[in-house]
Amino acid sequence: MRGYFAVGVLEISKSRNMGALMRTAHAFGAAYTFSIGSEVTRQQVRQADTSKAELHLPYFDFASLDDMTRPRGMELVGVELTDEAVDLPAFRHPLCAAYVFGRERGSLTGDMQARCQHIVKIPTKFCVNVSVACAITLYDRTLNFGGFPERPLMPGGPQTATDNAEKKFGMHR
Repeated sequence: MRGYFAVGVLEISKSRNMGALMRTAHAFGAAYTFSIGSEVTRQQVRQADTSKAELHLPYFDFASLDDMTRPRGMELVGVELTDEAVDLPAFRHPLCAAYVFGRERGSLTGDMQARCQHIVKIPTKFCVNVSVACAITLYDRTLNFGGFPERPLMPGGPQTATDNAEKKFGMHR
């Protein structure tokens, strides 16, 4: 995969959600994870993250939005269900991105949205759990940069040389 990315959440209050978010970020190859104004402690997160992501990638706990930093050139992408947001399937991911997800009991604040270079939304009828939103977003990023071939026109996986020979010579399994 090209580029690098980070995953963070604003004002998270449930350690299990933060642990699941960190595990998901770790599984998809994030450079680091972060929280802004978190209500959970590192100890609580360690207990909830079964992949022990903090041992494999840095975790930054910023006290406030003003304290948040990121590498130069890394674009901030807010994931929020708003009318103005770009639908995730139509979004071209930045090469270097920090994805920030909203609070469990609310949305990304206006200040947070104002700092974002991009706001995207997952086209669902209502909000999903923060770790589910993270997984969907990172899966979309993987498709965006993963170098996968075009999907076949018919249901099923891509054709292999063996499949093509079987069709050409009328062979069946």
